[in-house]
Amino acid sequence: MLQAAPEAEEVEAAEPGGSKLQKRRSLWTWLPTGSLASRIAIINIIGLLILSGGILYFNQFRQSLIKARVDSLLVQGQIIAAAVAGSATADTSSIVIDPGKLGSETEDDTATDLGQSDFDFAIKPDRAGPVLRRLLNNTNIRGQIIDSDGNLVVDSIFLYGGNDIVQTNIAPPVPVTWRTKLAELSNSIDYLFFGSNYPIQQDYGWDNNQTRPEISAAISGATLSVVRLNSKKEITVMVAAPIQRFRAVQGVLVLSTQGGEIDSVLREERRTVYMTFGLTALVTLFLSYLLARTIARPIRRLSAAADRVRRGINHSRVEIPDFSSRRDEIGQLSGSLRHMTAALYNRIAAIEAFAADVAHELKNPLTSMRSAVETLHYAKTDDQRGKLIEIVVHDVQRMDRLISDISDASRLDAELARSEVQPIDFARLVENIVTHANDTAKEGAAKVEFAMQDAKAPLGAFMVLGHDSRLGQVLRNLIDNARSFTAPGTALNIRVRRVGDEVETRVDDHGPGIPAENIERIFERFYTDRPHQGFGGNSGLGLAISRQVVEAHKGRIWAENRTGKADASGEKPVLGARFVIRLPAMPQGWRAEG
Repeated sequence: MLQAAPEAEEVEAAEPGGSKLQKRRSLWTWLPTGSLASRIAIINIIGLLILSGGILYFNQFRQSLIKARVDSLLVQGQIIAAAVAGSATADTSSIVIDPGKLGSETEDDTATDLGQSDFDFAIKPDRAGPVLRRLLNNTNIRGQIIDSDGNLVVDSIFLYGGNDIVQTNIAPPVPVTWRTKLAELSNSIDYLFFGSNYPIQQDYGWDNNQTRPEISAAISGATLSVVRLNSKKEITVMVAAPIQRFRAVQGVLVLSTQGGEIDSVLREERRTVYMTFGLTALVTLFLSYLLARTIARPIRRLSAAADRVRRGINHSRVEIPDFSSRRDEIGQLSGSLRHMTAALYNRIAAIEAFAADVAHELKNPLTSMRSAVETLHYAKTDDQRGKLIEIVVHDVQRMDRLISDISDASRLDAELARSEVQPIDFARLVENIVTHANDTAKEGAAKVEFAMQDAKAPLGAFMVLGHDSRLGQVLRNLIDNARSFTAPGTALNIRVRRVGDEVETRVDDHGPGIPAENIERIFERFYTDRPHQGFGGNSGLGLAISRQVVEAHKGRIWAENRTGKADASGEKPVLGARFVIRLPAMPQGWRAEG
């Protein structure tokens, strides 16, 4: 049995250190191998996961949301800082201090004369607190005021008034339930996959806050926004704006969003993506099932039919399902399997018929030999024994000829399939065969005459693709067959000509012709009708092999009788037999293409 050549990938895998094919196969080992539907569904879901993950990972909504919040806080910070500067700061621009008093009086007396209550803070907490509270009322923004020395003066969560502390905006403790634990787990997962790399924000202390970058920048007169994470790793947007009065920076206003405000919006967006992914996944699974159903069911039917052909349980032919109406790969596969199965059955039938014919043809000489050998014991004279021995020798020669021709016919298909076709100048091949046939002819054998009907044909007009040895065998068979029916002293005529896109060769003899009822039968295996040669003089495989070779070259071969002019009775006399071979010619431009 012929085997297909290994593919390039398999060859590479067989090389030392290669194993590319094994690595490629290992990528599929984690996929379920039970059905095609599961693989299609998993591949589609993987693509959907990649798409959804890309949307979540590369989404710019978080940055745009943070930017919008920063812009809002910048506007609010500038407004609130101006309000605090106008109503809650000391007017240091109108104060005049006598330098002489600073040297002659003590610090306590100076502080008493200048009014200590007015200059303990440049920003008065008792005035700044209510202003900040009113402006931040009904908002989720936290406001903090830090003076120019870095001291925390006012915090909107804790309002300072005199010596009293009033605590506000303290949320009640949340009871620990499965919902809160699930929310914490969800937040942890969100942070793991979608967490930010912002720094953690440390709460401002009572003093020494001027070392903070945003406070230092605001004290210098710049407005700065920062994005930080609180202790729960939630995004917090902060804006530090300078509190100025007559271009003198007297403090810093810090506005910050509550932790979780932006994260909750992002979680809602991701939840929407999750829901969309879930619905899309359901639709994808359903469509994958329908797709796999239209692919897997026909393949299963084709596979079951192929198994029935392999098992060969029934003697009748197994019919491969016909999906050729589908204009896709399944339809092509169905058509290919049907053609392959038909060719297989035809080949099996041909082999069975060939085996039966071989057995029948070999049985005849064996039977004759057996009869001659059994009769040899009863022969009384040397003449009788000599005739019996001649019969045995004749049958042995016949068997040898049959076995040789059967061997040649049996390996013909394999030889034609393995060897590569080559461009052949068929006219030159015929001329060489004719020359050799005349040179090796026996005494009295008919001479073979060769002629080209189109002597002025262009170069390459008689080029065909094929196997020169097998085509030469066909010509020799036809010449030997024609000589066997041609009387000595006459000639055979072989002509080569171009007929359209084919190269035609005619072999004409001057014999009795072929009976009309046997014109097709003469190409059957083991058929022979040569009364003048006696029984067993020919195996009857020559013309059958010739047709097999010509048809393997996509050509045609047939036989016909040559007739002359009609006589008085209207019948045309038979002048001899003619065998015609036509092979497809190569294109005229084959040399330029080569």
